[in-house]
Amino acid sequence: MRVWHNLRKDIVGCVSLLFILGLLIAGIFAPVFAPYDPNEVNMALRYASPSFSHWLGNDHLGRCILSRIIYGIRPSVLWVLAVLFVSVFIGGVLGFLAGYFRGKVDIVIMRLCDIMLSFPGYVMALAVIGILGVGLENILIAFALIKWAWFARVIRTSVMQFVELDYIKFAKVSGSGNGRILRKHILPVTFADITVVASGSIGSMILQISGFSFLGLGIQAPHAEWGMMLNEAREVMFIRPEMMLAPGIAIVLVVMAFNFLSDSLQVALDPKLVRMKNKRVWWKRQKASLQAKEVTNYQ
Repeated sequence: MRVWHNLRKDIVGCVSLLFILGLLIAGIFAPVFAPYDPNEVNMALRYASPSFSHWLGNDHLGRCILSRIIYGIRPSVLWVLAVLFVSVFIGGVLGFLAGYFRGKVDIVIMRLCDIMLSFPGYVMALAVIGILGVGLENILIAFALIKWAWFARVIRTSVMQFVELDYIKFAKVSGSGNGRILRKHILPVTFADITVVASGSIGSMILQISGFSFLGLGIQAPHAEWGMMLNEAREVMFIRPEMMLAPGIAIVLVVMAFNFLSDSLQVALDPKLVRMKNKRVWWKRQKASLQAKEVTNYQ
């Protein structure tokens, strides 16, 4: 509740959150919101301009671009969120174990992370695609294999900041089990860092998924995906540049919304940043009040 109380004071954060929630609802209930079947071919409407019946026009096969944008939310955003959740869960469990128990557990887990992080992300993804084949599922598997190590290292660092605090030592001495300490004392204080890191990573993952689909390595036709839609519009980008606007703007807006939400959550979840922000607001109000008094006195 306190987080929501702090977040709702940030207009940009609230607008970003509402936009993301609306986007997720549209993606989940795509058959309800999409006016047409996204794979319905109608060559009579090939490269048709926007109209009242087709708000964003039609592509090279006469398919409704708006419907394909709405259905494209699923692979471009929803599946990325699912992979992010899996990666954060695996990285979180290993990060908590490494940061809390230290010693041999920490050494083994960190060496595994070092091995995974020693490979560039795109190279690892291309290797997985080369082994398993082209497809969105294989790219998502590659992302899950890559991202967990990075999350584990970040979460381990966050956990290590609190393990040596007095109240954690007191909980150990009083007989609390390791599971209870991790669940009741460590997880709440590290939740802010985990949330900010996860929300900040979703934007880059969406861009990477769209990039692979643009190169033809992601989801395959006739399924709708924003990166693949950009690739399909590439052939007519000089004579019909508006064909690239809808998927391009969709990607930009979603990534911006997640980045803005990440910044707002960082402020809302950190008491120090909340106090600094409130102090800045107070000084601005005081300055405005003094300026208003000076104007009144002058008059």
